[in-house]
Amino acid sequence: MTLAALGLALLPLLAPPSVGNARVVIVQTNAAGDNVFLIDPTTNKIVGEITGIEVNHGAAAAPDGSRFYFTNEANETLDVVDANTLSVTKSIPLSGRPNNVTISRDGRRVYVAIVAPPGAVDVIDTPSLELDKTIPTRGGVHNTFLTPDGRHVIAGSIQGKNLTVIDQKTEEPLWTLYFENGVRPIGFETNADGSTRRMFVQISNYHGFFLVDFETRKEVGRIQLPELPKAEQNWDTLQGSPSHGIGVAPDGKTLWVCSKVNHAVYAYSLPDLNLLGGVDVGHHPDWLTFTPDSKTVYVANAGSNSVSAVDIESRKEVARIPVGQVPKRNITAILR
Repeated sequence: MTLAALGLALLPLLAPPSVGNARVVIVQTNAAGDNVFLIDPTTNKIVGEITGIEVNHGAAAAPDGSRFYFTNEANETLDVVDANTLSVTKSIPLSGRPNNVTISRDGRRVYVAIVAPPGAVDVIDTPSLELDKTIPTRGGVHNTFLTPDGRHVIAGSIQGKNLTVIDQKTEEPLWTLYFENGVRPIGFETNADGSTRRMFVQISNYHGFFLVDFETRKEVGRIQLPELPKAEQNWDTLQGSPSHGIGVAPDGKTLWVCSKVNHAVYAYSLPDLNLLGGVDVGHHPDWLTFTPDSKTVYVANAGSNSVSAVDIESRKEVARIPVGQVPKRNITAILR
């Protein structure tokens, strides 16, 4: 799909909702394509397209709204995109094949998960747009996350069956926690002062998530997602991840969890983790992101090439948006 086919020019973004003088967009990657879509959460329409990024995996946005960063698995690069023109302005060579990506709160450092053995986190200096350092890890890294307070980078490894906590200021590993299977997406709950209280960790071959106490560095519980009748379940082509996609709403009141098995997303109250209910979405929900006002969660349906917009208060799907091939990672970006 091209911008012309969408009836679009290179922005303006059809006036997406604003945060102050900024505009909010949902950035949706398409893992089996070479394009990325921008969705206006007010109209639930596609309002922009970025092309030419083969096997795009992870996405990050500069806090000042000037740039996007996408991992390009085909070329083993981090592709930098101008947020106004939606064109790739630079492709930064990485130390190996990348997966997901995250960015520091000040926007000066981008942390790229390197899944190629032996595994690492590449650190990109954004003022120079160069690879500045490579942090070794114990196994190939599938996802990198920044904790909500910005103090730690979390690197999750499927092959190593672990997560590594890295100090963001020193960019040195602090501790590593091992699991019985590979580490997939992670959600974060905070204390009153903004520091990390718990991590909600999705693990390979587990239909649910693990609870990790950040202070004690220990697993403190597991929650299994609801089980539907066998005839309603799907266990095909799950890529070892029956539950993939998890996150805490910005207001900190609810945790949302994807179930590929049930083609649904589930909401849990915080901090008690009581199940509030589920919402049927498309096939193989794989990732999710929220609007800043905590009113809507956007769920990428990898198996049906769509994104479900779910109203958080009513727990109802309010729109299903066709996108590209095998949509997975998505983020919420604020453009200025």
